[in-house]
Amino acid sequence: MATASPLAPPTSDPPSLVFVGPVFTREWMTLPRRGRTFFARGAVVVALLVLLSTAWQVLAGTQVVRNVGDFARFGSIVFQVLAPLVLTAVVFFAALSTAAATAHEKDRKTFDLLLLTNLSNSQLVLGKLAAGMLGTAHLLLAVAPVFALTALLGGVGRRQTLDVLIIAAAAMLAAGSLGSTVALWRERTFQTLAATVLAIVVWTGVWEAVDRGLFGETLLGRDATSWSVAASPWHAVLATMRPASDDQFALGPFTSPAGAYSAVAVGLAFLLNLIAILRVRVWNPTREILPRVAASESSQAAVPHTWSLAKIGERSPNTAVAGRGLRATRAVGNNPILWREVRTWAYGRKVIFIRIVFTLLCAAAGWTLLESAKERTPSSDDVVPLVVLPAIVAALLINMQAVTSVTSERDARALDLLLVTDLTAKEFIFGKLGGIVYNAKEALLLPLVLCGLLWYTRAASGESAVLLAGGWLSAAAFAMMLGLHVGLNDAESRRAAAVSLGTIFFLVVGIAVSMRIMVAFSGSFQAQLQPFLATIVGGGVGLYVALGRRNPSPAITLASFLLPLSTFYAITSFLVQSPLASLLATAGAYGFATAALLIPAVYEFDVATGRTTSGTEET
Repeated sequence: MATASPLAPPTSDPPSLVFVGPVFTREWMTLPRRGRTFFARGAVVVALLVLLSTAWQVLAGTQVVRNVGDFARFGSIVFQVLAPLVLTAVVFFAALSTAAATAHEKDRKTFDLLLLTNLSNSQLVLGKLAAGMLGTAHLLLAVAPVFALTALLGGVGRRQTLDVLIIAAAAMLAAGSLGSTVALWRERTFQTLAATVLAIVVWTGVWEAVDRGLFGETLLGRDATSWSVAASPWHAVLATMRPASDDQFALGPFTSPAGAYSAVAVGLAFLLNLIAILRVRVWNPTREILPRVAASESSQAAVPHTWSLAKIGERSPNTAVAGRGLRATRAVGNNPILWREVRTWAYGRKVIFIRIVFTLLCAAAGWTLLESAKERTPSSDDVVPLVVLPAIVAALLINMQAVTSVTSERDARALDLLLVTDLTAKEFIFGKLGGIVYNAKEALLLPLVLCGLLWYTRAASGESAVLLAGGWLSAAAFAMMLGLHVGLNDAESRRAAAVSLGTIFFLVVGIAVSMRIMVAFSGSFQAQLQPFLATIVGGGVGLYVALGRRNPSPAITLASFLLPLSTFYAITSFLVQSPLASLLATAGAYGFATAALLIPAVYEFDVATGRTTSGTEET
């Protein structure tokens, strides 16, 4: 009986799914080997358990638990906090993880290599989609048992928890498909991430307007609220949290919010992936090569071949020879980094579309605020979605601009060239910061305009509007410096984007959850401070891991633990109608954190980037 040679090739390939192919198979096999995968799962579960414990301590510290009804009330409130939290986290990470995974490969030019293989379009698109959503799917499965514990407390049915998990899974599929399709369509990382976030916000805003009856009480013979529940995952979750929603909901063959939204989300994901499958090899390789080739050919044809080098030299000294044609040179200025960020299309020409969409979004929010002010003074329910949400989107856009300003150059190998030049650390850092301010000026200024509208509509006093604007500027400066700091200190671009955007996300979510718990379990400040200490310490540890694990310093350590504490104090000061104390806490903490990140970036630039400049300035 013949035996196979140990050097003989294997008789069969490793098992892989037919539709998603080896791209997903590789991610499926390598993901469990990464230590941060298990750390992320454990950290999320521990965070939810700490949140449950904190809410219970707040309840026990503010009132006496007498009977089963108090447990049911506690379970219902915790369910109302966890359901939107889990949904928001799933949508955020599914969309940005799939978008960043493909954009990272396109920046490194490795995606073009996949196009040269015999992978089919469906295997390429669906493989990247499934691989990008794998981590988010694992997190959803990890939090599902903790999330189901709320049903044991009473006040929440098991079907409600199951419906919320179904909605979260469907929303994950739709958001991941959106991020993957946009990443395959666009060439630059900033364009991809910004377009994905804006698409989700616009989609949510449209169906929020539908739910409020701005387009009529009925659409196509059905109640407008039913359409918003079927199309928006947030409205579907809110409808599921109401016990009688199934009896009140009816949209064609669907009698439950979970069923209606799942059908819409799966159909939307199918349409997006179908478009991506049909167009992936039309969109890629990058289409930016074609205008350059056409421009080069036209310039060569425009210059007569009979010109001599002497005649070319007789032209203005402000010209240079480019092939057979001539191209006028431009004065770079004292800081070439700032000149490149401001005077060139470093992030592609499609960023104009992103600026226009964000401007229209803020204009719609301002118009809605003005219209609501004609009938009555806008309440907090009107101010939060119309002012706070555009500010959150603006902070994400600023942070994306900051982190991609470094990671895009690292992926293109341009950062290595800059490190061997005589550029100083101050020229690089302040040039990048100036470019971020210029390229994200709409995201920086339009929230200030909304603060002015709050004063104009009498939703806030002049003092409160000014203090709110000051708090926004300090938060925007922190988001800007955070992205630059993480981009410099993390060598892997995909992880840098995840850490930077994840930090902004968890800060926003932490603030929202803390406010929700404090409002739900109203009580004294002393009773709420003690149970929140665990959350504050946990948030500080998370911030230190994100900010100082690669380049630690005492200032970064202090800023990491100061931010959660000062944020908690700012929230409580705002709730007790003390805006000045809230501003001082916010501006002081986030200003100190910005300085703590800026100073090492300038004076320890060589340590962060690995550049060796010993003795260069002296010579």
